[in-house]
Amino acid sequence: MKENKLTEIKPNGGYKMHTFEEVKASFLTYIHDKNSIKLIEDAYHFVEKKHAGIYRKSGEPYIHHLIEVAYILTTLQCGPVTIASGLLHDVVEDTDTTIEDIKKLFGNECAKIVDALTKIQRLKLSHRTQEEFEAEDRRKIFLGMAKDARVIIIKLADRLHNMRTVEALKEERQKALAKETLDVFAPIAHRLGIYRIESELEDLSLKVLEPDKYNEILYLLNRKIKNRSKALENLRKKIADIILKTNIKFEIESRVKSIYSIYKKMYLKEHSFDEIYDVLALRIITETEINCYEILGLIHAHFKPIPGRFKDYIAVPKPNLYQSLHTCIVAGDGNIFEVQIRTKEMDEVAETGVAAHWRYKEGETYNPKKEQQEIEEKLHWFRDFVSMTSENQNENAQEFMEHLSKDIFEANVYVFTPKGRVIDLPAGSTPLDFAYKIHTKVGDQAVGAMVNNSLVPLNTVLNTGDVVDIKTFKNSPGPNEGWLKIVKTNTAKSNIKKFLQKKNNELLRNDKISKGRQSCVDFFKERGVDEKEMENLLSTENVLNNYHFKDIDELYIAVSNHKPSPANLCDFLGIKRKETSALNLSKKENTDNDNCPVYVKGATKGLQITLGNCCTPIPGDTIVGYVTKGKGITVHRTNCPNIQNDKSRLIDVYWKNNLGVANYPVDIIIECNDRNDLLADILSTLNANKVKVTELNAKLHPETLTTTVYCQIYVPDVTTLHHTFQILKNVKDVYEIRRQIH
Repeated sequence: MKENKLTEIKPNGGYKMHTFEEVKASFLTYIHDKNSIKLIEDAYHFVEKKHAGIYRKSGEPYIHHLIEVAYILTTLQCGPVTIASGLLHDVVEDTDTTIEDIKKLFGNECAKIVDALTKIQRLKLSHRTQEEFEAEDRRKIFLGMAKDARVIIIKLADRLHNMRTVEALKEERQKALAKETLDVFAPIAHRLGIYRIESELEDLSLKVLEPDKYNEILYLLNRKIKNRSKALENLRKKIADIILKTNIKFEIESRVKSIYSIYKKMYLKEHSFDEIYDVLALRIITETEINCYEILGLIHAHFKPIPGRFKDYIAVPKPNLYQSLHTCIVAGDGNIFEVQIRTKEMDEVAETGVAAHWRYKEGETYNPKKEQQEIEEKLHWFRDFVSMTSENQNENAQEFMEHLSKDIFEANVYVFTPKGRVIDLPAGSTPLDFAYKIHTKVGDQAVGAMVNNSLVPLNTVLNTGDVVDIKTFKNSPGPNEGWLKIVKTNTAKSNIKKFLQKKNNELLRNDKISKGRQSCVDFFKERGVDEKEMENLLSTENVLNNYHFKDIDELYIAVSNHKPSPANLCDFLGIKRKETSALNLSKKENTDNDNCPVYVKGATKGLQITLGNCCTPIPGDTIVGYVTKGKGITVHRTNCPNIQNDKSRLIDVYWKNNLGVANYPVDIIIECNDRNDLLADILSTLNANKVKVTELNAKLHPETLTTTVYCQIYVPDVTTLHHTFQILKNVKDVYEIRRQIH
């Protein structure tokens, strides 16, 4: 049985400076191969020579920093290539050494790692704002990390030593470095499970950014250690005596919560210091998982556990691989203490995370690609991270960092796939966020969700422990605008926007093909060429090559943009215009049609004028007339797609000045998130504002839990219509309103 006693916590600072001999003594405990030892020694002697005469801000020779980085890497039992690269990480940036030199002297692996680290270092402020510079700087770190996890391990060691010696810098630079450490490096260390580095980075940063609060917590912590150490020691002995009566092998030690962890609970979660039960804790380390649960049973049998404070991270590990049992108990003297129970392997992973799992094993053939793959398989969030980093390289750096922070670093809700895979999401996430975290195609084809074996809406907020099963349909219409209001993660939002953009582009393309084709059909028909003959003529190589189009669809798209026009095509093909009779309009103004709000200057008396049913124009709209032989003039809004194909039939029309108090029909579409009483609320809102409704139909979209409402209302003019739109937008769950064109 191992035991230890709590001692006073000292402020961070006054770190021991190591020599290369101490680095060597550290790595020789697990590296024995002569070639591996030579690689590290050669790297050290190379940088010792190259960095000669170069000093840090503190005044110490620069080589000391490289030695400390290497020493930190040996405490994580990193491999020889990683240690050598740690020694070499600044040599290209600070000396005349090139990447080719590194490759020639130390091999391809070292060269790749040093190159990635150098690219991070070489980012300059140039013309960027400070915010853009910081975002781009951080993205460089993540790009390097996504290619090889060893890059970030070295970068963490580099940052840890820089923070240990930060007092040598000016105050402004200290604060900038500390803030970046809290924003970027500590979260990375946390996600990789390297608690040892994470907690020290956080405490060192807090000491710089909030020195008063740091010292206050340090004082409270040491006072608690002084007052409670005897009570904790008594509890330790009682638990040890209980376990000793069994055959279970164990070690038991005391643990003190980090200063920054206490700071978060006090100042971010607003707990008083005395309300934090796990400031002091006992940690029991045993041999097997079964032993962990056996010890937990013994402790709960002898001490009263605090309800709601038990956590089983063995059955459900954290995304950073952390495993342990946590329970809070009331000791015999009334004091409350946390007890953590784990195996030795779990304890190593808890302290050094991914570095413990991929600790260098001599004699095994090292494969960096295989290691990277294993990391992605073990740390499921890392796969998402690599995917996000590779997919979003062209994205604005600030947006990229926002996506990464929300979707990766702020993820604290853990849900399960039906097969037991853990998916971590930010608070407030829905089944759609879950679907896109699994795969883009799963998200795009999602039509429903089962949570804990119950069918739920896609906008249901997920909680830790939920088992989520997404129902997909390959012929699903896919995402719609309403989904953007449902999802929480930037990953889901980004994929939905890409889908909608692609869909809109396809619809726009098809619409342009249709319009261009119809323009040609109408124009060619006037020249005595039917539709089939027209298509045969336009699809010939002669026409397509002349206008530089690969197929007839591209030609139709160009025609819809009037480049070329149907007339130009007819001229090229030698098709001449037939004689047509123009509409005979007299000079007399049409003023006798009192029932129509529109008139035509110079029109024949008694000419029939009607408002188009397709776009339902109303006073205030910009309008145009469309001449139909034998049927008079139909009035359309100028943006009505039904009149775009034949400009030759259009004529100017005007709204009359004295329209009276007449109302005109308008067809509108209301897009909503579905809920009970939705239609009743829409109808009552319109009635309350004295808007006449003649038609009201709704279509439910069960796959997205949205509803489209088709409605015909009567209003006197465009101003009233816009006012009605604003009123309807105040109805709960209405997110879009637009006019309909048939």
